[in-house]
Amino acid sequence: MSRPTSSGTILRPRPASAGPGSRKPRRSPWVGVGLGAGIVALLFLIDLFLPTLFSATLPTRAQDGLTLALSVLIEALPFVILGVLLSIVVQVWLPADVIHRWLPRRAWARRAVLSLLGMLIPVCECGNVPFARGLMMRGLAPAEAMTFLIAAPIVNPIVILTTHAAFGWDGGILIARLVGGYLIANLIGWIYSRHPSPDALLTERFVETCERVSHEPGTPVRRSLTQFLVELRAVMPALVIGSALAGAVQVLIPRDVLLAIGSNPVLSILAMMALAMTVAICSNVDAFFALSFASTFSSGALIAFLLVGPLVDIKMLALMRTTFTARTLSGVVGVVLLSAFVIGIGVNVFV
Repeated sequence: MSRPTSSGTILRPRPASAGPGSRKPRRSPWVGVGLGAGIVALLFLIDLFLPTLFSATLPTRAQDGLTLALSVLIEALPFVILGVLLSIVVQVWLPADVIHRWLPRRAWARRAVLSLLGMLIPVCECGNVPFARGLMMRGLAPAEAMTFLIAAPIVNPIVILTTHAAFGWDGGILIARLVGGYLIANLIGWIYSRHPSPDALLTERFVETCERVSHEPGTPVRRSLTQFLVELRAVMPALVIGSALAGAVQVLIPRDVLLAIGSNPVLSILAMMALAMTVAICSNVDAFFALSFASTFSSGALIAFLLVGPLVDIKMLALMRTTFTARTLSGVVGVVLLSAFVIGIGVNVFV
């Protein structure tokens, strides 16, 4: 990735994997069409062979899935645009080394500060992705940007206020969510800071975007408009696909199956983590959704839901896939799920 020199110039070495003849072919758009056709076929097969699994008919479920997908998309879109605008401010209008001047020199201290940056940028997880992309284009290491990206959906004032409004101080849910989110983000940042090749964490397309943007000619206004289009083209397809998947999964998985195991202290945590990844609710309001399960599920299960949802739900993973490789995201998901499970068990045992 890029690093600022003493003169403030951004240097962006070209990765060896991006040499002539090594570029990977673009993924065919027919892959998405095939995925959509497969989901539709699966709906018909479930309706044909397991007609008693769902209480509603297939047309009703399809309509519900479309409604849910559109609601997720409409809810996330303003925050994505805000994140893109903040990204442009960082990339075009701020001095090249201003971010690095304000951050500590020690790596662990930099990550600790970046994991609190969400307190100053109170947008939901959707808007954080383009903003984190802008930070990396300005020279922030992938592990440092990832620390911000994981912490910001939880460690921000709006989420703190809504979580307090929903649960108050009961059961330690608010404290466990804030501390848990902060610790998980710094754990992930530390793990990936030890990667021998940081650029290998990133998609080839994002590295190419960094190359192109760093040499973009023109006035700041023209560069801002160009970057606005570049970022929208990168994140909007992922947002649409993530929203569609969130709606489809809720249609395919009977929620009664998840709620039936809510009384088990271990299975309830697993069920709420699965629910968090599928419903894809904005972190600014997910506490009120979790509150509706408070009478059925344990406090540890609720905390696991509040930790997993903002960090690795289907919509968030689709957005992060525009920047990080599938292998990187697999590791992130594993760390988040394991950490949330341990925290949930700890709350159930000690609180």
